[in-house]
Amino acid sequence: MGRMPIASPVPTRAELIDHLVRTRIAGDVATPRDNNLSHYRRLANGDRYYWFGLEFGDRWADEQDVLAVMAERCGVVDDPLHRMGQDTIDPELTVGALDRMAAVLRKAAKERQRVLFATGHPGGLLDVHRATAAALRAAGCEIVEIPGGLTADEGYVFQFADVAVLERGATLWHTHSPAPMAAVLDGLEREGRPMPDLVVADHGWAGCAGQRGINAVGYADCNDPALFLGEAEGTLAVVVPLDDHVTNPRFYDPMTAYLLEAAGLPSWG
Repeated sequence: MGRMPIASPVPTRAELIDHLVRTRIAGDVATPRDNNLSHYRRLANGDRYYWFGLEFGDRWADEQDVLAVMAERCGVVDDPLHRMGQDTIDPELTVGALDRMAAVLRKAAKERQRVLFATGHPGGLLDVHRATAAALRAAGCEIVEIPGGLTADEGYVFQFADVAVLERGATLWHTHSPAPMAAVLDGLEREGRPMPDLVVADHGWAGCAGQRGINAVGYADCNDPALFLGEAEGTLAVVVPLDDHVTNPRFYDPMTAYLLEAAGLPSWG
């Protein structure tokens, strides 16, 4: 696959915030308030589907505590009496987290780290991960090649454009499950290969990596509280709040350009 500079110019911080709000990556997002609260409640009630491979024990058994973290780190409405209608992601928090992720990527490039990319949201975030992987490869990092023949959750785990994904029936699969990342890490161990120095991912892919003690950064939506709780506990290094599946995946291009510029990385497409 040839590498060409990405088409999107690098926005200023103010321009990116405006873009995030206009495209509903942040600001008034499409995810409804009742859906957010339902997911917070299910996590608090111990439903491991919403734990994304992290182990919380009984530390987050009160959904109001979950809401408080989500208000602080994602920017959802902090009023527990707000039960229906619109919810929000604070674009300032999104850009602040991008800046922190950029610092992690800059360090990875400087140290020529081994980096693994993965996504459970290929319809929205695949190209964000792909472009970041290409930039780190160009900077001298090793992009971890996953073992062949891996399976998880009745599907196949493989790499597409340097990004690990779950495939079922010739379709890239949207998944919250940590099982695909567990299959990758177990496969690397079986082959006697080193673990990644850094994982850049989302959903259960990021949660599983962080739970296993790997330095992990990622992206999460306002109805996916687990990764933000993991960040609050220090299990994940950085979590960027955003709507992870807006109407056009090209809307993420200015965000990716900003991230790579902030990391001092070449913007490769």
